[in-house]
Amino acid sequence: MKRPIRIAGSSGGFTDRQRAISSLANCDVDVIVGDWMSECTMSWHGAAKADFASKGVSDEDRAGLYDPSFMANLTPALEALQKKGIKLAVNAGASDTEKLAKAVVEVVKQQGLDLKVAWIEGDEVMEAVNKLLAAGEKFENICFGGNLADWPLEPLAAQCYLGGAGIAEALRQGADIIVCGRVADAAPTVGACMWWHGWNRESDFDPIASSLMAGHLIECSSYVCGGYYSGFKDLFDGCENIGFPIAEIHADGSFYMEKEPNTGGEISVGTCTSQLLYEIQGPQYYGSDAVALLEGIKMTQVEKDKVYVEGVKGKAPPTTTKVGITAKGGWQAEFHYYLCGLDLEQKAEWTEKQVRYSMGKNAQKFDVLKFTLNGYSPDDPRNQDVATADLRVFVQTKDRSLVVRDTMEVPGFNRWCMENFLQSCPGATIENDIRQSAGKEFYEYWAALLPQSEVKHKVKLMWTSDAIDIAVPKSVQEYGYKREERQWSYETKSPKAIESFGTTTRAPLGWVVLGRSGDKASDANIGFFTRQQDEYDWLRSLLTISKIKQLLGPEYNGGGVDRFEIPGIRAVHFLLHDHLDRSYNASSTYDGLGKNVCEYLRAKYVEVPNVFLRRGRV
Repeated sequence: MKRPIRIAGSSGGFTDRQRAISSLANCDVDVIVGDWMSECTMSWHGAAKADFASKGVSDEDRAGLYDPSFMANLTPALEALQKKGIKLAVNAGASDTEKLAKAVVEVVKQQGLDLKVAWIEGDEVMEAVNKLLAAGEKFENICFGGNLADWPLEPLAAQCYLGGAGIAEALRQGADIIVCGRVADAAPTVGACMWWHGWNRESDFDPIASSLMAGHLIECSSYVCGGYYSGFKDLFDGCENIGFPIAEIHADGSFYMEKEPNTGGEISVGTCTSQLLYEIQGPQYYGSDAVALLEGIKMTQVEKDKVYVEGVKGKAPPTTTKVGITAKGGWQAEFHYYLCGLDLEQKAEWTEKQVRYSMGKNAQKFDVLKFTLNGYSPDDPRNQDVATADLRVFVQTKDRSLVVRDTMEVPGFNRWCMENFLQSCPGATIENDIRQSAGKEFYEYWAALLPQSEVKHKVKLMWTSDAIDIAVPKSVQEYGYKREERQWSYETKSPKAIESFGTTTRAPLGWVVLGRSGDKASDANIGFFTRQQDEYDWLRSLLTISKIKQLLGPEYNGGGVDRFEIPGIRAVHFLLHDHLDRSYNASSTYDGLGKNVCEYLRAKYVEVPNVFLRRGRV
């Protein structure tokens, strides 16, 4: 049996730290993976590519539409990668994967190195989507329903999520660096494991599914090492340089989580649970190579900064994969009034009434017109800044003329907000930077399912110019297209009476409960977990679907809520259907990525057993 493979996660997005690949190349690892893509950036690049094509600009005559920060991260690390024989597989190609691969080849040559580069083709599927639409395919939205043909927007780009089989084949062919456009976030880890351990795509579903979860844990780099962790207050020492993660994955799929040595953060059951709960959609975690069952996962702290993960079960891969379709939504802008002191709600009402009067019938030309008061003045405020709240006026429209200029003299959104300044309420100030009131183009995103059989998945070897087709597994299984077919939801079994936990104190949920939330298109997910078993018994009994709706309060939009449990990590998970207002690029809220809804709920007050409070706050 081959020794375990050690895979390091170097990036969770284009905003990640540029030292990553170089630092990890000096660690004890076999493969480095990373993701520079997101639903947000895929829309940007895909729409830009469509714009160039509509203007007659050829692919050769325009700049590359791949992640612009990737090469600066990679270039300093190339020599170390070759010296140590470390493989690299990354999601960074966006809408120009071949161009990025050529850029990598050029830098390798400039440094006099001998590294073989491959790239993965097949994620751009606009042609397939149009063909299927014409044949009557519905492309039902997996977040809120409805058919793509009824979307009142024109699709510009479509990218599907490929699995790890192409990466595995590239490695088998001798590739050192594999550049992908849009494989699933965890797919580089899956592909590396399939290559290393020689797993059979048609039958080794348990280990493949377990590697899928290992990939999920390291795909967002330092999240699993303490980033976005509810227990962050214990990690201040070294928080300015949290380490990057390393997964050591065995032939049976079980794995150990570690982190880059001599860095901040930690690897604990808590940090691993937090990342596991991030962006999942239900008890079944879908990949193109397998489906992972999450309810049986267990984690054990074996030593400092080392966690053992086991219990993942796998099922055959699905006949479909997720596809994200991008369209131009129009133009959006915002204007900010700063309100200070007492009576903030009345001051916001006063200001809104004036701005709406200035807009008159033009207000009907906005698809979205929202006034939101954000923040509050505490009793006896310690300084003026904390006594100041933000009144945000947010608009979206398909009429660019309403938001085209940010100068004060032109009638339009900016002027209608600005001209009320001298009849404002007391303690009102307008922002001193009015650039946000000039409209910017925004995109909308439609998430659906595409048959894997329609995807032309290929590996391109840059050193031979060979192209290798990656077939759909023969073992694919039909899981359906509707959420109720693909996932299940339930309340807890054998709930415990709340009063059985003894006397209580009304306190924030987050004093004893940790959690994590995230987004997938317009859905938001929230996972809560506890430190002790009796706390979990209380949590699973307390947090019913109706209780979550109650705690959400005005944030609950009336959509569906799904629930399931992972007892081995003492977690209760909820999925809020269509909670995020059309996903990040089009969202009219501050929390377009769903990262904050968990912390909002942890701040809500519930009756907390005193026995838990005596153990100390999270």
